Amino acid sequence: MVFKRLVLWWSVLRGDVRRLWFALRHPAAPSWLKLGTALIVLYVLSPIDLLPDALPVIGVLDDLVIVPLAIRWLLKRLPPEISTEVERPRRR
Repeated sequence: MVFKRLVLWWSVLRGDVRRLWFALRHPAAPSWLKLGTALIVLYVLSPIDLLPDALPVIGVLDDLVIVPLAIRWLLKRLPPEISTEVERPRRR
């Protein structure tokens, strides 16, 4: 069950997670971004949910809605200079 959840989350959040990761690694990343990301990770790993996972469909849906919304909320509040660098495609 947990593995399926992680695979589904990753397929949905791949782009946003990648942008958040690059924003966190940016030298000028604000401390509120690090705190917000830590709180999202704690929510994902926490056994306490808004709706229990024991409820067949609704228990997983709350995680699939809250986590992407929280990540998008953080990304929308990035300073402009970090946001433009995060949106640029990285080349190696």
